[in-house]
Amino acid sequence: MSSATVTTATGRVAALARAELTLFGRSKGMIYAALFVPVMLPFTVRLVVKDMDLADTGLSIGLILLPGAVGFSLLFAVYSALIGVFVGRREELVLKRLRTGELRDREILAGAALPSVSTGLVQSLILVAGCAALLDLGAPEAPHLVVVGVLLGLVMCASLAAVTASFTRTVENAQVTSLPLMMISMAGSGITVPLELMPDRVATVLELLPLTPVITLVRGGWSGELSLYEALGPVLIALAWTAFGVFAVRRWFRWEPRR
Repeated sequence: MSSATVTTATGRVAALARAELTLFGRSKGMIYAALFVPVMLPFTVRLVVKDMDLADTGLSIGLILLPGAVGFSLLFAVYSALIGVFVGRREELVLKRLRTGELRDREILAGAALPSVSTGLVQSLILVAGCAALLDLGAPEAPHLVVVGVLLGLVMCASLAAVTASFTRTVENAQVTSLPLMMISMAGSGITVPLELMPDRVATVLELLPLTPVITLVRGGWSGELSLYEALGPVLIALAWTAFGVFAVRRWFRWEPRR
């Protein structure tokens, strides 16, 4: 007498994530982009930051580099890497085949995203610990805001990566389609230049960018200068971008190769 194998959503996602992790480990280009680029960029940014006039901002070099390191990790290890993953699996017909089984659409996307999201999380933790030790920042004053900022950033970047993948034809094109959000975020989200150094009107607009809430929460949580009330705005902006990403994926994500 045979019995059917009972699977759960968690088990299916975990199995798909393990398979995706194996493929991730075989791609030297993705490993380099996801692991080494975000680690090296903060050292490059430091050359720029050390010449900034931070006297009237209440910030230090460490309070700029530490959140910036988290931002670089989210952009490269999660957002950029996942665009290539989603597009590659789509063009190889992997996503189409997976949909013929018992996996649901959200489980397929979650399983494919889990290795990159986990990489981004581990890398963020390592970078935060390293920056705190090397730059003598000590422990965060409001660690709960730092945790919320990082977690929101991981989910948001994964959803936006799926949206970008919807309009990306090939894996090679992923390097181009990822650039707009990455360049805008690096220039205007406070990763390299804090909003405190920008004109008030410009800073008000830049606060609405996807990655700005994450940088604000991490920086404010570490310095302790961001109250729970002040943190509400960045949290709502990040949630709004995540909700937009989920809506856009449901509406426009492509499961078959683009022609």
